[in-house]
Amino acid sequence: MSKILIIGAGGVSRVATKKCAMNSEVFTSITLASRTKSKCDLIAKEIEDELGIKIDTAKVDADNVEELVELIGRVEPDLVLNVALPYQDLTIMDACSACKVHYVDTANYEHPDEAKFEYKLQWQRDEDFKKAGVMALLGSGFDPGVTNVFCAYAQQYLFDEINYIDILDCNAGDHGYAFATNFNPEINLREVSAKGRYWEDGKWIETEPMEIKMVWNYPKVGPKDSYLLYHEEMESLVKNIKGLKRIRFFMTFGESYLTHMKCLENVGMLGIEPVEHNGTKIVPIEFLKTLLPDPATLGPRTKGKTNIGCVISGLKDGKAKKVYIYNVCDHEACYKETKAQAVSYTTGVPAMIGSKLILEGKWSGKGVFNMEQFDAKPFMEELNKQGLPWEIIEMEPSESFEVK
Repeated sequence: MSKILIIGAGGVSRVATKKCAMNSEVFTSITLASRTKSKCDLIAKEIEDELGIKIDTAKVDADNVEELVELIGRVEPDLVLNVALPYQDLTIMDACSACKVHYVDTANYEHPDEAKFEYKLQWQRDEDFKKAGVMALLGSGFDPGVTNVFCAYAQQYLFDEINYIDILDCNAGDHGYAFATNFNPEINLREVSAKGRYWEDGKWIETEPMEIKMVWNYPKVGPKDSYLLYHEEMESLVKNIKGLKRIRFFMTFGESYLTHMKCLENVGMLGIEPVEHNGTKIVPIEFLKTLLPDPATLGPRTKGKTNIGCVISGLKDGKAKKVYIYNVCDHEACYKETKAQAVSYTTGVPAMIGSKLILEGKWSGKGVFNMEQFDAKPFMEELNKQGLPWEIIEMEPSESFEVK
């Protein structure tokens, strides 16, 4: 028997919780907790009505370590899956190490008062988890997450040496709104409006936001404008992929999205410092979040596909080799299965898989780990079973999907 405690009740949680229920031979007891218990109750009822699997629910403030420790002590889970906000990673990690319980999340820590995200503070908790005799698995979403595993699979089974990685994230979905974000608006807009960064020849190179653009012909989607961003999985892949000379991350954005975002930025609506309005202090980006559509409501409106993958180049048996590993996910199919669109689906399914592999003992250790530090094959096999099948295109070393 394995008990899982899932913290968070947004779109990703809806997917992860249902997928855990669909794998009830591993997840024999599921508890879903959030600051807003009514959201947990709604997800639990939908799953029980459809699958006949009972989900327990609870209320918890994920910013409060004492509350988290009390809840973990009451539920006695074997693993805590954190699909709350990245601001809450550290408090949930500290509660897990204190209670000697495995921990999994989908995105690295972000400071609420600083537009910056990095693994540093999570990696610093390695000794705490070692002393507790349990493990923390960081970034078990898609990117980070599956993209890390794609790179690990290439390193372990396809290449002798990897030199170049381009991570490519395309969301070609259409939700019909003039402007909306596919996950938490505050997190999304902070990431996208930040300066870009990539790693080359042993150092990080910073770019202006959206400075570097290419048009990539995504399989089963078509050509899309793709912009260089900084993304967290690069931080750990630089440490763990040997022989790496360069790694970059690109994400697609349409002109309408970029125009709206630039206008909002120009008038200060993306600011994270409090301003005074009619005698009340408000944070502009938090106020903007209340005006934008809730990403959890986009599912029934969204049509189209996502394509996320990695183009990896290096050497095999002394010869140049290049592959493109990717997944294509359909928004409408995801909604039919889980009542969530593909951005939530592609994060929630890998969150369940990472948790499953730990509870099955296929991934094990003591301390804090990133996805690429384990054997990639079990995870790759689960992707095919759980709704995120992947494909590999063998490319000529000089070949590119970039449209000139």
